Amino acid sequence: MKINANDIKIGNVISHDNKFFVVSKTMHTQPGKGGAYIQVEMKEMKTGTKTNHRFRSSEDVEKIRLDQEKYQFLYQEDNFIILMDQETFEQKSIDKSLLGDQLPFIKEGMDITLEMHDNEALLAYLPASAEVTIKECEPVVKGQTSTSSYKPAILENEARIMVPPFINQGDKVVIDIKELKYIERVK
Repeated sequence: MKINANDIKIGNVISHDNKFFVVSKTMHTQPGKGGAYIQVEMKEMKTGTKTNHRFRSSEDVEKIRLDQEKYQFLYQEDNFIILMDQETFEQKSIDKSLLGDQLPFIKEGMDITLEMHDNEALLAYLPASAEVTIKECEPVVKGQTSTSSYKPAILENEARIMVPPFINQGDKVVIDIKELKYIERVK
């Protein structure tokens, strides 16, 4: 679907030079001389390479429509993740690199959303939050619970986050996967 360069938004997937890119930043510029343009920072979906490109404001760009499909995580094999379609029970394998920093949080049975184009997975997302166990953290210092300071903790998957002082080793917590931030302690 063709859109005007002025309509490019963050998160759009566009086709440029026969490659697919995810838009991460846009800036509209009206210079003193010459025509207006849109400065777009984008990341190629296959290689992860970031690039900047200027589109004239009168230029048309091909916006790619992606279909979202939900799958269930089964297991990892070499550099691939094996997923199952929950309706047809068909299995699909995708490259681990599609999950990027989210990979350590994947658990058996977890739902994964794939964004597909022509039956090829281009993006993969885990749920927004996950329950994890604190593997290691500093003990509570008496009198420190009233302050708003956070302390470092290591999760069961070796990821590092900051947690409130009342969290102890072995506690289960809910974290925001994208931001790697503590949300709450599991009750």
